[in-house]
Amino acid sequence: MNKKEILVTAIKNGTVIDHIPASKTFQVVSLLELEKLTNPVTIGYNYPSQKVGKKGIIKVTDKFFSDDEISRLSVVAPKVVLNVIKDYEVVEKKTVETPDELCGIVKCNNPNCVTNHEPMNTVFTIVDKETGILKCRYCDVEQKMDEVELC
Repeated sequence: MNKKEILVTAIKNGTVIDHIPASKTFQVVSLLELEKLTNPVTIGYNYPSQKVGKKGIIKVTDKFFSDDEISRLSVVAPKVVLNVIKDYEVVEKKTVETPDELCGIVKCNNPNCVTNHEPMNTVFTIVDKETGILKCRYCDVEQKMDEVELC
């Protein structure tokens, strides 16, 4: 057994979310509603990381995330790594990327936007992925991804 396995035990089937900036770990838990699951969830916090300084890691047994859940995750913690585990082996590894468009994921910060007054999904275009700038399709107001409120 290597030292990594001692820190956080392996799972047979499920998903490991790795390289979460430590400050975002519990936001990811809330965003993915992991507290509502009945299957085991392991949350590691403040592990040393060369990529992000201090990182969080979440292991979710018998759970595989949908594209919508992954898109939501990209708003809070872009560049995290998802490892899909089957029979104790990593069968898929992917870095979460912010999509070009976010539908029904974040609220518009413009109080006059129609999406804040009508029962409809918000739609944002990603203007700049590097700096995290979003633009509302309905009112054209731009906002920073790290300052958004989730729907």
